[in-house]
Amino acid sequence: MKPRVLIADDHTLVAEGVEKLLEHEFQLCGRVADGRALVRAVEKDKPDIALVDIALPLLNGLDACRQIRKTSPEVKLLILTMHGEQYFVTEAFRAGVSGYVLKQSVAEELVFAIKEVLKGRLYVSPRVAENLVEQALNPGEVRPAGLQGSSDKLSARQREVLQLIAEGQSTKEIASTLNVSIKTIEFHKTRIMKQLGVHSTAELTKHAISIGLIAMPQQPTMPGPQ
Repeated sequence: MKPRVLIADDHTLVAEGVEKLLEHEFQLCGRVADGRALVRAVEKDKPDIALVDIALPLLNGLDACRQIRKTSPEVKLLILTMHGEQYFVTEAFRAGVSGYVLKQSVAEELVFAIKEVLKGRLYVSPRVAENLVEQALNPGEVRPAGLQGSSDKLSARQREVLQLIAEGQSTKEIASTLNVSIKTIEFHKTRIMKQLGVHSTAELTKHAISIGLIAMPQQPTMPGPQ
C-alpha cells in the first residue's frame, strides 16, 4: 500500500504542484489550508506523513505540529516552507518534525525527503544545511531581529491569539474561533502587549510576521515538476 500523505498549504498553486509531484508514488489523502484544519485532519485521517507550511492561517504550522505531536505522535511531519533561517529550522525540529524542505527545492528534493522521513530518518534541504553551517561559522542573530527572548515568553494560547490579531480578526471573531469569552481575549491581548513591550496592533502584527506566525505579503513561486 502506498504511504498516505496529507498536504497543508493555503496557496492553491503550490499545493496542486506538490500533488502532481507525489501522485504516482504516494496516496494523497487530503489537502487543508489552515493549521486548525490540519490538526483536525490528522486526527481524523491518520496519514503516514503530513507536509506542513509554516505560514498557515488561523494556526501557524509550527504550533500545529506541536499539537499533532501530542495528539498523533505516530504521524510523521515534514515542513515545506520558504523560510530557511536558523530560527525557523530550530523551532521546527523542536516542534517534532522530521524533515525540512524549502519550496524552492521541492521538485528536486521532496519525494526523496518524504521517503527518508518515512524510514525514520531526518532530512534537511542542502540549502538549509549550508545556511546553518555558515551561521555556525559566523554567529550573529539566529532569530528575527529585535525578538530575542520575547516570543519565548508567550504561551501556546498567547501565540494563537497573537496570530489571529495579526491576521485582522476582531476580538469577537477570535473569541469565537478559540471558543472562549471576549474578556479572555482582551486579557490575553493586554498581557501579550505588555510582555512584548508593544503598544499597538500594528506592532503586534510586525512581531507576528517576524517570528513566522503569519506570512509576509509576497510569497515565492514553487518550481514545477522537472
